[in-house]
Amino acid sequence: MGGIVVVIVLAFVIIVIVAKTAVVVPQQSAYVVERLGRYSGTLGAGFHILIPFLDVVRYKHSLKEQAVDIPPQVCITRDNVQVSVDGVLYLKVLNPERASYGIGDYAFGISQLAQTTLRSEFGKIELDRTFEERTNINTQVVSELDKASEPWGIKVMRYEIKNITPPHDVLAAMEKQMRAEREKRALILTSEGQRDAAINSAEGEKQQVIKASEANKQQQINEAEGEAAAILAIAEATANGIRKVAESIQQPGGFEAVQLRVADNYLTQFGKLAQEGTTMILPATLSDVGSMISLAMNVIRQKGSSNGAPEKA
Repeated sequence: MGGIVVVIVLAFVIIVIVAKTAVVVPQQSAYVVERLGRYSGTLGAGFHILIPFLDVVRYKHSLKEQAVDIPPQVCITRDNVQVSVDGVLYLKVLNPERASYGIGDYAFGISQLAQTTLRSEFGKIELDRTFEERTNINTQVVSELDKASEPWGIKVMRYEIKNITPPHDVLAAMEKQMRAEREKRALILTSEGQRDAAINSAEGEKQQVIKASEANKQQQINEAEGEAAAILAIAEATANGIRKVAESIQQPGGFEAVQLRVADNYLTQFGKLAQEGTTMILPATLSDVGSMISLAMNVIRQKGSSNGAPEKA
C-alpha cells in the first residue's frame, strides 16, 4: 500500500510540474514570463517549456486589434453649448513587455485619455461645426493618444465618434434654423429664377427689335432700289420715246403729223378743262387757238433746224 501511495504522489507531482512547465501560446497572443519576480521574456505562439517553480506566466496579451468603447460624456463647445459625445477606440498591443509594466490597465488609461482629449478638441470649435469637423476631431484624438500610448507599447489605430447629442432645446433651435435656411434658399432660388426669366425676356425683346429694324432697313433699301430702278426704266423709256418721235419727225409728213397731234392735244385738254371746272377761261379771239398751235410748231421747227432738219412753212 505504501508503494501505491508513493506512485500516486509522484504522478501528481509530475502532472503539476508538467502543467507549470509546458505552456501552449495561441496564435496572435503573447505571454510575459517572470523568473523569480523579474521579467524573463515574452513567449510567442507555440509550445514552450518553463523552468519549474522559477518561471511564471504573469501577463497574457492578445495581439489582435481591440475595440474599446468610450462611454458618453458631456463636452462644452466653444460657444458654451453642452453636447453628449460617445465613441469607439481601436488599439493594438505592439510591445507586450511595455503593456505589462508601463501601465497598470492600458485599456482604462487610454479610455480616460481619449475622453479628456475629446473634451479639449470640442472646446476649440463651435456647435455648428461639430458635425462637419468629426473627421478632424477623430484625427486629432488619434494623434494625441498615439503620443501618450507609445511608452506603453500600444498603438492607437483609429478613433470614431458615434453620436453627438445636443440638448433638446438646442436641437429645436437648430431645427428652426435649418428650416429658415431652407426657406431662405428657396426664396433666393425663386428670385434668381424670376431674374433670369426677366433677363431672357428682355434679351428676346431686344433681339426681336433688332431683327425688326434690320428687316425694315432692308425693306426700305429694297423699295428705294426698286423705285430707283423704276425711275430709271421710266426715264429710259421716255428717252427712247422722245428719240423715236424725233426720228419720226424727220420722216416725210412727220412735221404735219406733229401739227395735227399738237392741235388735237390742245383741243382735248381744253375740253377737259371745260368739263371739270365750274369756271372756264376762253381765249380773247378764236385766232388765239391757231396762234398757240403756231407757237408750238415754231418751237419744234427751231429745234429741228438746230438738229439739221429741213424747215417747213
